[in-house]
Amino acid sequence: MEWFEDEALWADFTDVLFSAERAAEAETRAASSPLLRVAPGTRVLDLGCGPGTYTVPLARRGAEVTGVDLSAALLDRASTAASEAGTEVRLVRADMREFAEADRFDLVISMYTSFGLFDDHEENMRVLRNARTCLAPGGRLLIDLYGKEVMARDGARPKILDVEGGTLIVRGTVLDDWTRFRDDFYLVRDGRVRQASIVHHLYSAVELKRMLAEAGFTGVECFGGFDAEPYDHRARRLIVRGVRA
Repeated sequence: MEWFEDEALWADFTDVLFSAERAAEAETRAASSPLLRVAPGTRVLDLGCGPGTYTVPLARRGAEVTGVDLSAALLDRASTAASEAGTEVRLVRADMREFAEADRFDLVISMYTSFGLFDDHEENMRVLRNARTCLAPGGRLLIDLYGKEVMARDGARPKILDVEGGTLIVRGTVLDDWTRFRDDFYLVRDGRVRQASIVHHLYSAVELKRMLAEAGFTGVECFGGFDAEPYDHRARRLIVRGVRA
């Protein structure tokens, strides 16, 4: 079983991986980011939507949003969040390596380093090709992740965070000559210690731009944050956008 197929991980760590602060951040970005601007009726696909962190805010702004995730537990949370927000969203349990609905969407998003989860490079390329298939001509793909350059600048320092009812310790490790990264999470709560690990590819801007071009995207651009600032030494995230011609 792959780590992302472990429902116990999402059950134990959803509250800390998808915190109230992260939800508020997504609301702000959906309202203000030029990269996430949607008009009413815009057809959006949220790949790896989790508990609806971006699915719900974009739907609240009038987009017709489909959220895709492999975790039934996370999709249940997304359904609850949408209901509580008074929004309608379409939620699909599917593997992003397999999900493809041709010409259906105007915008495909992949947030919080949800891209690059698979050990095999070709499987990650398949996700990109599926995303292109899903887009209507002129549609955009937007990928948000922790870029290799940002990691090299900031380092993988351990973090100790206060969470509701406990403490979260996060340790990051660069793997395989800077090609992959592992986050180890230790949650101390109610007298128990729960541990989980997340592993993903660590991409540079050049590497990801090359992959999007190989998958058939044009006009590929990189940004350093959701205000569409340059991807430079001040960047906080690596955000890559490509267009289906």
